[in-house]
Amino acid sequence: METSPPESNTARHGPLAGVRVLDLSAYIAGPYACSLLADQGADVIKVEPPGGDNLRQYPSTLPSESRAFLGVNRSKRGIVLDLKRAADHAALLKLVRDADVLVHNFRPGVPERLHIGHAQLNLINPRLVYCAITGYGDSGPLKDKAGYDQVLQTMTGMCTLQGKRGGPPEIIYGSVVDYYAAALLAAGVSSALYERERSGLGQFVGVSLLRSALTMQSARMIWAEGESLDIGRDMRSGGVTGIHPTREGWIYISANTPRFWKALCARTGLNAMAEDPRYDTVRKRAQHFAQILPALHAALATRSALEWEAIFGDEVPCAAARRIEDMFDHPQVQSQGIIDTFEHPLVGRYRGVAQSIRFGRTPGPAPFAAPVLDQDTAAVIAALEHDAGSAFRKR
Repeated sequence: METSPPESNTARHGPLAGVRVLDLSAYIAGPYACSLLADQGADVIKVEPPGGDNLRQYPSTLPSESRAFLGVNRSKRGIVLDLKRAADHAALLKLVRDADVLVHNFRPGVPERLHIGHAQLNLINPRLVYCAITGYGDSGPLKDKAGYDQVLQTMTGMCTLQGKRGGPPEIIYGSVVDYYAAALLAAGVSSALYERERSGLGQFVGVSLLRSALTMQSARMIWAEGESLDIGRDMRSGGVTGIHPTREGWIYISANTPRFWKALCARTGLNAMAEDPRYDTVRKRAQHFAQILPALHAALATRSALEWEAIFGDEVPCAAARRIEDMFDHPQVQSQGIIDTFEHPLVGRYRGVAQSIRFGRTPGPAPFAAPVLDQDTAAVIAALEHDAGSAFRKR
C-alpha cells in the first residue's frame, strides 16, 4: 500500500485522533516518540530550524536523504521555523495555542532563552502537555552536558556488562537507549493526556537518557541493605544460553528451563547430558559450561543454523542469526503487517516499518513518509492565517 499525508486531521483515525503534537526535537529519541504518537492517530507537525534536523546529515547510502531520518520521522508534516526571528516565533506560539503536546530535546535553560519554556507556554495554553527529553535531566551537576545514546550506555554500565568477561566494554549498537526513551516519552504523553481529561490541565513530562538507561537495567539496579555493592550483577545464565556456531551460520539458543534443556539434548542427540545430575539446573550448567560446550558445538556442526532452527521448532527457543535485510520479506513480519511501502518526493518508493502497536477497534491511520525539509511550511502558515482571520471575523 502506497501512503501519503492526510489532507486534514479529519482523515486520521486511531486512539489519539484529534490530538495535535508539535515536534521540535531532533536526532532519535524525541522524533521517534512523536512517530509513535502519529502511529496512534495524532497529527504531528515536525518543526525544524532552517538547517534541518541534524539527523538529515548522517551518513547514508541514500543520496537525497538520511536513512535514519526516514526511519524515525514517519507520518509527520514538516515545517521550518527560525525561532530567533520574530515572525517565526509568533507562528510557533499560534500553533501552541491549539496544540495538545509539544516535544523538544533542548538542553535545560535553552527553551527559556527562546521564550518557549514550560512556564512561558503554560500561560498561552494551560492544557498543553509539555515534554522535554534531555541527556541527564533538568537538575544536577550534569544537566548542561550533551547526552547521546552511546555516551549514556558507557556511563551507566551497559557497555561493561555487554563486553565479554575480562574483555573491554562493548557498545550495544542500535541506539537502544534512544528508542527506549522514545517509548517512555510516548507512554508519558498518553498518560498525561488521559489525566488531562479529568483535570482539564496539561503538565510537564520529563524523560532523560540517563533515566532511560537505568530503567532498562532495573533488574540489575538492586542493592539490598547489608549487601556488598561490588557483587556480580551479570544476569546472563552462561554456557548453553547464547549464540553458537553451526556448520553454516550462527544460532542463538535459550535453554534455561528443565523442559528446554531436555528438548535441546534430545534434538542434538545429547540425551546422556539431560539425565546427568551435574547439569540439571541452569546454575550447574553455567558452572560446567567447559564440559557442555564442546559436545554441543560438535553436534551443532553437523547442520546449518537454519536447519537447526527448523529442527528445534517450538521445543527450543532459538533463532538463526540473520541480517536486518532478511526481515523485509520474513513471513512472520509480513503476516503482522509491520512493513509497508512509502512514497517519498526525493527518495522515491521505499519499504519501512509502518506501525509499532496494533489496536483492534481504532487501528490508526495509514502511515506516510517522513517529510522533506520545509515540505508543509506554506500550508501550515496559510492555515494559521486563515484561522486568525476567521477568529477576527467572529468577534
